[in-house]
Amino acid sequence: MNKLILASSSVYRRALLDKLQLPYECISPDIDESAHPDEHAEDLVRRLALEKARAIARTTPNALIIGSDQVAVLDGEIISKPLGRDKARAQLLRASGRSLRFVTGLCLLNSNSQHSQIDAIDFRVHFRTLSEQQIDRYLDKEEPYECAGSFKAEGLGIALFERLEGDDPNSLIGLPLIRLVRMLENAGVQVL
Repeated sequence: MNKLILASSSVYRRALLDKLQLPYECISPDIDESAHPDEHAEDLVRRLALEKARAIARTTPNALIIGSDQVAVLDGEIISKPLGRDKARAQLLRASGRSLRFVTGLCLLNSNSQHSQIDAIDFRVHFRTLSEQQIDRYLDKEEPYECAGSFKAEGLGIALFERLEGDDPNSLIGLPLIRLVRMLENAGVQVL
């Protein structure tokens, strides 16, 4: 098997990939993650997942490289990571009682052949109607300022939801494992 590399510094993606019990390395890619003008969410996450994998492939032969990127979308608008309390609070107030769509791009790139498998996976989060006090208490406890959508679904953020909708709950956290297993198998890696 080629060496397996996760092109990410995310502890959440690492924890997800650990579930597959495969040996791998993590290397953080250094790319510009800005959206292009009028770029749709699916196109953005596919492009960034591929760019992350390619950035690692340039210096890493004999590897299968996993790239992933995620955005949240509300009313057709891409919602960025809040990076602070005020923006997180505003995002959660806006999402209260509504649905937020997450689009996760996934790429598996063979660094020798440059063959890539790329997909975009949708997942929807339906929020409960939340009071300002509930949002403030949540932000006090979890501080999800580095998370798309301003919550951590793997933590207390689950209490914000009415229901979840999608094929792979791992995609909400940033790495769609069901699709990744198929990609790995297509590349000759048997997970089971």
